[in-house]
Amino acid sequence: MDNAKFLLVVLVVLAHNWAPVADGMRGAKAAWLLVYAFHLPALSLLSGYLSRGFTGRPDQVQRLLTHVLVPYLAFEAAYAGWDTLVWDRPFAVTLTRPSFVCWFLAALLVWRLTAPLWHAVRWPVALAALVSVGTGFLHLGGEPALPRLLMYWPWFVLGLRLRPAHLRLVGGRVARLCALPVVAAAVAGAWWAAPRVSRGWLLMEATSEELGLSPLRYVCVRLALFGAGAVLVAAFLALVSQRVTRFSALGACALYPFLLHGLVIEAVERAGGYRLVLGWGLPAVAGTTVLAVGLAVLLSTPQVRSCLWPFVEPPFPGWLRSRDRSGGDPADPHRPEGVASVAGVNGVNGVAGVKGVSGVSGVAGGAFAHGPGQGVNRARQGGSPAARNGR
Repeated sequence: MDNAKFLLVVLVVLAHNWAPVADGMRGAKAAWLLVYAFHLPALSLLSGYLSRGFTGRPDQVQRLLTHVLVPYLAFEAAYAGWDTLVWDRPFAVTLTRPSFVCWFLAALLVWRLTAPLWHAVRWPVALAALVSVGTGFLHLGGEPALPRLLMYWPWFVLGLRLRPAHLRLVGGRVARLCALPVVAAAVAGAWWAAPRVSRGWLLMEATSEELGLSPLRYVCVRLALFGAGAVLVAAFLALVSQRVTRFSALGACALYPFLLHGLVIEAVERAGGYRLVLGWGLPAVAGTTVLAVGLAVLLSTPQVRSCLWPFVEPPFPGWLRSRDRSGGDPADPHRPEGVASVAGVNGVNGVAGVKGVSGVSGVAGGAFAHGPGQGVNRARQGGSPAARNGR
């Protein structure tokens, strides 16, 4: 799980690194399409899997507040300040319009709080899928956060329904052998689709009207994306190492690179770095890809965590703690840990290995990454249109 969380956060960083040049380079767009076809579904699914034991106990809610809500508020303010410093925009914190990757924390907060409800209804995955597809026919004010929350919801609910036996099945030798041709076919399909498909189809924020699709075709496309995403998520999990690796420990702190990398990418874009990448072509993209992986590792180091842990995984204030000390078994494997759900933070542990993301995205209870498509109204998000397209 830690390996999966770390890899998914790395994919989040890579996708945002490719976004500013994707529309100008076929190779970069193909890589972006391939990653977006499964990395956010996988983050959401792992967040749900790590949220299976969430029942609303006081200790669970406290951890959700400290490892999802607090990072959300802190980094909303950080990105607003960065917008002012880098892009000369007026300082404005708009909590209803999350900026950059913060939308995933907002979604994880809602998903986890409603997790008990999905255990109380029949056919929860089908119901969540109906909500997801139906969102494509609603006009929700042009804000990308709410459509994404609703459109990625089925993956979270599917994660709630998974059991360890399902993951063991995906991790078997036969599944690994089948995953290789699946990945090869996906690479070829992404290369074919790059000049033909709008990135808005995979951003999960545009309506059928904005995508220029008839209602029937929109439903068919969304169902096809569900199916393709499920196959790719299974292939990804099958190929993830089940052994402890040199990077396994980074899966437990994936929330840090998940939240911080956007500040670096926006600074590079503001300095004109991506214009140079476009001019130099694929070799430059390959170079920035290596640098992006290095950035994800760097932002996971103990030095970074020691400086920023009060904002990413703070303890719950003792003076706010309820007199009800019931907390459940600390060894409970289903307890929320923040981003596990998303980025594998010990909560995303679920997803990316970030403490709190575990709970969020699982990322804290929630990854990855996590943009608006062309022709779609965008929320107040820092950075240029090119960068926003990758969120």
